[in-house]
Amino acid sequence: MVQIKTPEQIAKMREAGLVVAAVHAATREAAVPGATTKDLDDVARKVIAEHGAKSNFLGYGGFPATICTSVNEVVVHGIPDEKTVLKDGDIISIDAGAIIDGWHGDAAYTAFVGTGHAPELVELSRVTEESMWAGLAAMKQGNRLVDISRAIETYIRRQPKPGGGKYGIVEDYGGHGIGTEMHMDPHLLNYVERRRGKGPKLVPGFCLAIEPMVSLGTPRTEVLEDDWTVITTDGTWSSHWEHSVALTEEGPIVLTSPDCGRAKLAEYGVTVAPDPLG
Repeated sequence: MVQIKTPEQIAKMREAGLVVAAVHAATREAAVPGATTKDLDDVARKVIAEHGAKSNFLGYGGFPATICTSVNEVVVHGIPDEKTVLKDGDIISIDAGAIIDGWHGDAAYTAFVGTGHAPELVELSRVTEESMWAGLAAMKQGNRLVDISRAIETYIRRQPKPGGGKYGIVEDYGGHGIGTEMHMDPHLLNYVERRRGKGPKLVPGFCLAIEPMVSLGTPRTEVLEDDWTVITTDGTWSSHWEHSVALTEEGPIVLTSPDCGRAKLAEYGVTVAPDPLG
């Protein structure tokens, strides 16, 4: 069952989304060589508290931290700790969420720690981020869920991978509905699986977290003994990007983007609906 939101509920989700955007801005600045992933979690915890929000990650299924910090070959769900010290040349994907008055926001980004990153890592993050925007651009009336999956996969498959071969589109994790819970129906694959059909129609009030995860090698993953940390099975590094988006009568609103996604979606010829917070 897909939860359809009213304009007033979407406005609350926009409030939560802006808290997530503030967490991203603060943690991006703090992700420097010598910082621990626990340091980043402390930064996120402070920002969320300052905005009068709650973390939707802390305690979720027993998760012990405010954000997920996934370094290098870790795809998702990395647990912040004092032992993981960021080094020059690392990449880190930071996934954060917030709750305002019972309504959720959720978004992730990949950051470069220090300098001197290999071109294939820069391109990996670019391809992953742009595939997310391609998926967000497909969030429009008349489309179905599979059209978002197709847009993400098509973008990735069309990008030449430095050194040859193909990017790995992670198979075991994907996007999801979002609203009064962080994870809701429907599940959104980042590739087309024909056996799953076309999925539901996209209608006003439909809200999704769109989040491609891409590796330099395999699409396959495994979970470490902590029951959370997900790594690529071949040890190749990965990137994770995510935004929460709502579809309205006037078009999409990227709830976790400061400008509602206006600048990036304009590149796809998509007009964003007005910010519900004015």
